[in-house]
Amino acid sequence: MAKIKVTTMGGGSGQYALLAGLRDLDEVDIAAVVSMVDSGGSTGRLRDELGILPPGDVLKCLLALSPQREIARTLLLRRFSKDKRLKGHNAGNMLLTMLSRYTGSFPTGIQALGEILNVNGTILPVTTDRATLVAELTDGTRIFGESAIDVPRGGQTSKIKDVYLVPHHSGHITAYPPAIDAIIDADFLIIGPGDLFTSILSKIVVPGIKTAIKETKATIVYVVNIMTKYGETHNYSCIDFIQKLEEGIGREVQTVICNRTQPEAQILAEYRKQLAEFVEFTDDQQFWRDRKCHLADLLDTSGSIVRHDSEKLALLIKEIILA
Repeated sequence: MAKIKVTTMGGGSGQYALLAGLRDLDEVDIAAVVSMVDSGGSTGRLRDELGILPPGDVLKCLLALSPQREIARTLLLRRFSKDKRLKGHNAGNMLLTMLSRYTGSFPTGIQALGEILNVNGTILPVTTDRATLVAELTDGTRIFGESAIDVPRGGQTSKIKDVYLVPHHSGHITAYPPAIDAIIDADFLIIGPGDLFTSILSKIVVPGIKTAIKETKATIVYVVNIMTKYGETHNYSCIDFIQKLEEGIGREVQTVICNRTQPEAQILAEYRKQLAEFVEFTDDQQFWRDRKCHLADLLDTSGSIVRHDSEKLALLIKEIILA
């Protein structure tokens, strides 16, 4: 029996949680399309100093899909602390950079590290062209760089209106062809979880990706974030997330996954210090008439960070794709 082709387009810890859950589903063939605009921390330094594509989000996806992910995380996410040039870098980013240089390209470097980690799936950069993400706010202000967009600005009253990419040297940006194929050939395209503008829409604005999403026959599943993010999605409801995504991809999503369980009051209080709020489900019968919503307890209750529980999310997705 042929496996069900599942392509994911999430970001950061959200994509990690999703892939970690999907990894053990025997019924699926996983492909993860990863953003290439990360500009902060070790990733940003490697991009600027060595002229490579940012390895950070790719590394997270590789670790999520590895059966040895716990020991791999311990080894590869460990940061150098003594050597001046290496300080702040983690071993995984350095290894992926070295393999990319040795094999001749970033995609082949990803493939090589994937073989080392025995990953169950394929990791695909959304583009192999270097670019900077730019956010345009509703007041006309432009913010350059994913890491700058990601920083909450206490005095900011304007929301992000749109994001776009500025190429570095090539003068143009094109989608990586295997990423386009993974979207078009998918049975299910799972978008999210992840920051809406810097992780999700940053991939969709790559020329060729929106067209592929409009052309694919895949069932589109959107996993809505659990919390808002000030400066990006403050005051967003569940429906606001969906409408902004649909505006970006140029079509409606068929299936939506929303978490219904609020974090503990103490955890919510800490998030409110960062002006982040719990994403409320909006019961609008007219809106949901053409979309199927799965409202479920998907909260990871193991710590103080609000995120999706990998196992809960995977079980729900398995139920959806096998229905």
